[in-house]
Amino acid sequence: MTSGENLRKAVRFEKPDWIPVTFHINPACWQYYPQDALQELMVKHPFLFPGYEPKNKVVPYFSPVQRKDHPYKDPWGCVWTTTDDGITGSVTTHPLADWSAFESYVPPDPEKTDGLIPINWKQTKNDMEDAKKRGDLAIAGLRHGHTFLQLCDIRGYENLMFDMADDEPRLSKLIGMVEDFNLALVKRYINAGAEWISYPEDLGMQSGPMISPDFFRHYIKPCYQRMIAPAREAGCIIHMHSDGDIRKLVDDLIDGGVEVINLQDLVNGIDWIAGKLAGKVCIDLDIDRQKITRYGTPAQIDALIREEVEKLGAPEGGLTMIYGLYPGVPLENVGALMEAMERYATYYN
Repeated sequence: MTSGENLRKAVRFEKPDWIPVTFHINPACWQYYPQDALQELMVKHPFLFPGYEPKNKVVPYFSPVQRKDHPYKDPWGCVWTTTDDGITGSVTTHPLADWSAFESYVPPDPEKTDGLIPINWKQTKNDMEDAKKRGDLAIAGLRHGHTFLQLCDIRGYENLMFDMADDEPRLSKLIGMVEDFNLALVKRYINAGAEWISYPEDLGMQSGPMISPDFFRHYIKPCYQRMIAPAREAGCIIHMHSDGDIRKLVDDLIDGGVEVINLQDLVNGIDWIAGKLAGKVCIDLDIDRQKITRYGTPAQIDALIREEVEKLGAPEGGLTMIYGLYPGVPLENVGALMEAMERYATYYN
């Protein structure tokens, strides 16, 4: 079974051969850890890093929003800054902080950009075809922060909250502008051959969402559903992501045909996730980066992964897992996490 076939079976509860697991290494890690030590761990774990060949020197790629001392103005006019190479920054200049600039405000061209960086649609189509030839799914997705966070970046968070509370008439026009742009991207991804489309943006804080459920349902959810509809009709797997505590929003997030929900484990609670979602929608579990993997012991890390697999997984499928490594996690814990992810990926087989 290819990785793409296995992933599809996991999503659709068709008895995959293994739990799909992803170990993502943030580019900042290549400047934080000894590169030889990190690469040695990758070679030792071929299930997570198949065919990896170590290099004399890894030169990480930093996206424009991850470059220290290089402020970046994106196609929406938002200026991003960061203090660390490899770590995505935040918007420090909002192009519509004052509504007086709205009349002359022009959205980006979806033929030229994905909203953050330039895009070559011919190359995108070729990449989709190559993925299918390798036995992978052709995966596409909107930029992280495509709608709600995009509005925050354009207006500023506090301004946006007041706009929603005041039912500011220009807000609906701005939301329509953002939605139209995103919908154009979705349709282009479908035409390029996408089999899976992701809709990622963070809506949760450490405790509760950063937008009220009422505001979300009124202003944001309708956009989500209209942007999902063409992908669902085309037979694409629909993937939704949000960091933070999204327990008050999760029903609204999966409403409309979402097959895979990516959410964080400990901030939402493993038992809550199990009771609410297990067996009903595929859980793409985002493994803890705040507590156990950073400050715990290797034994605690192993116990965490096993508990998550036992409570959220099943032989029929419905579970995938992802971990994002960032600077600060002890290398011993990095190795322990890789071991556990490999070990329990085949727990049901």
